[in-house]
Amino acid sequence: MAKLTVIIPYYQKEPGILRRALASVFAQSFQDFHVLVIDDQSPYSIDEELKPLADDERARVTVIRQANKGPGGARNTGLDHVPLDAEFAAFLDSDDVWTDDHLKNAVESMNGFGADCYWASITGSEAFYYHFGVADLEASDTVVRLQERPLVVEIPDLSNVMLRNWSFLHLSSMVIGRSLFETIRFDAELRLAAEDVLFFCDCILAAKRVVLCDAPGAKRGEGINIFHSIDNDSPQFLQQQFNTFVALETLERRFSREPSAIASIRSYQHTARRQALWSQARRLKRRKPPQFQLLARWVLRDPKLLRSALALAAGKLSRSR
Repeated sequence: MAKLTVIIPYYQKEPGILRRALASVFAQSFQDFHVLVIDDQSPYSIDEELKPLADDERARVTVIRQANKGPGGARNTGLDHVPLDAEFAAFLDSDDVWTDDHLKNAVESMNGFGADCYWASITGSEAFYYHFGVADLEASDTVVRLQERPLVVEIPDLSNVMLRNWSFLHLSSMVIGRSLFETIRFDAELRLAAEDVLFFCDCILAAKRVVLCDAPGAKRGEGINIFHSIDNDSPQFLQQQFNTFVALETLERRFSREPSAIASIRSYQHTARRQALWSQARRLKRRKPPQFQLLARWVLRDPKLLRSALALAAGKLSRSR
């Protein structure tokens, strides 16, 4: 069997997207891999996407079909089916593409430095302006250079660095070793929010060593992106913010003894509350009723939401006078 398993969750509505991702996989300079594509009840047929593959390429792809579970659930299915003799698992979103040396850089870095968790940098279009490269971390954080070409680094306080701003991390540029893919899973219920961030944290906390490579490993694609397709006026926006808050609560428990991490998490919680309340204020302005049922669930879990609502209302009243 192959040394590395590629996991691709598939849910798209137009042709050619998965085909493009698979072309970047088969163009890798490192070729000891097998591909698992998890068809998460995709609206566009996976069979049409696989038709152009050459016979030898198709033989290296296993398709697992399932009822829709969201991206985290699809990735969990992939992790559950990694062969027993695989050493590494790499993630690729179906709308992203890899650079040619991504797997080569990952395997050489992990083997060379005894790591079981790896990220490369990721590039993208203007819509993903917030992503930044691994080398940029040297301007603000303690970074240990392990190798110059390509630049491979280690960050001693990675969990806290990540919690301040995780925009240098992405699943499509992540590779993990057996100790992690056997034990760590996504919280699939948080499908509109931060299940990837929780997964990152759990891997960082459990890893024996994490290394990061500045060379771009992936390029952001143009297909369906569940998180970014939900704008502030979408009826799903409140659910997204609630799920984000739940994920942040989980992170708070993970880092309960680290004051600086807690400060970052609580700042994100405050932002989630404000975003949620502003979305409901906009509904009222458009003469739509607030989403009372979900708001009640949130208040029962987090009474601070009610205090934030009162503070927001008081602020609006004072400005109107």
